[in-house]
Amino acid sequence: MSRQLLLEGVSDAVGFVGGALIGFWIGRLLGWDIFAQGYGADSIGGIVLVSVGGGLGLQIARRWRAKQNQKDEL
Repeated sequence: MSRQLLLEGVSDAVGFVGGALIGFWIGRLLGWDIFAQGYGADSIGGIVLVSVGGGLGLQIARRWRAKQNQKDEL
């Protein structure tokens, strides 16, 4: 059971951080700086991309884990 929980935690973390990094770099390519001073459109756009990327990465990791669990049950 603890191995399953470790796999769940690590896969969630990797998915979230990976997705957030992809969102960050897409923002950088668009010229949106998440760390810019103030709350201008550029920094808000960067924050949104990082947030969406992290959420999508987490969902992808969970779907991957669900498919792995289905394979193990067969």
